[in-house]
Amino acid sequence: MAAKSDFTLPLVISASIHIGVIIVVAMGVDFDEKPKVMPQASAPAVQAVVVDQQKVNQQVQKIKAEQQAAERKEKARQDELERRAREATQAREREQAKIKQLEKERKQKEIETQNAAAAAKAAKLKEQQEKEKAAQAEALRKQKEDERKAAEAAAAKAEAKRKQEEAAAKKAAEERKRKEEAERKRKAEEQARLEQERMMEEALAAEQAVLSQTRNKQVTTEVQRYTSMIRATIQRNLVVDESMRGKSCRIFIRLAKDGFVTGNEILSGDPVVCRATKTAINKAGRLPVSPEADVYNKLKEINLTVQPEFN
Repeated sequence: MAAKSDFTLPLVISASIHIGVIIVVAMGVDFDEKPKVMPQASAPAVQAVVVDQQKVNQQVQKIKAEQQAAERKEKARQDELERRAREATQAREREQAKIKQLEKERKQKEIETQNAAAAAKAAKLKEQQEKEKAAQAEALRKQKEDERKAAEAAAAKAEAKRKQEEAAAKKAAEERKRKEEAERKRKAEEQARLEQERMMEEALAAEQAVLSQTRNKQVTTEVQRYTSMIRATIQRNLVVDESMRGKSCRIFIRLAKDGFVTGNEILSGDPVVCRATKTAINKAGRLPVSPEADVYNKLKEINLTVQPEFN
């Protein structure tokens, strides 16, 4: 009963305070002191002492009444707490009993549901097995029917195949004979064509040899002509003096298709003549080239010997 102890301690403290107040009041009255004889005042003094004692008694009674009221109130509060605790315990017990009952009902329903599901599953399985059995029987019937039809079709096909093979063999013999004749004719024609082509190739080769020889001569002539023109162009731009007489310079020249000089390099010769030659080439900028590709290909990179000419 911890709550009761919590309320008892304040009551004890309150009662002690009240008793202390009464003792202080009582100590304020000196019972041993002999009353002084006061003329015309003895009656009021006795009355005052009596009055004070009555106040003390009243105060003590009041404190006792308050203590009793507090104790009754505390007891009532404790009784109420105990009643509420009992009710809460009873309510909890009822709730737990209800929960147990609900759990029991739930488990029972769960068992019933499982049993129903198992029964439904078994029924479905049985139905499925019956369907499969019926399907197997139907499949076996169809298989036998198909086998009969297949046998009849195979017999008809074999007969048709025999007739086709006989016809094909006859046709193949005729076709083979025709192909043999055609192949003999093709070979004869091929032989004649090859002989004609050989003769034409020989004639063309002879013609090409003649044309090539003629063209080579023409190209050589053109190369010589354009080489002379290149040398003449360099000579026109060459600045000479007597120190160059009898001397020469061999130089490498690279030309673009339009005759533009893309590069030159001294190979050998007199330094003075070679410097003058490079200057003449750079001054000319472009040198004569042939518009014909085979002639240009022989002139696009040339080694040229330059020898100063004197009038």
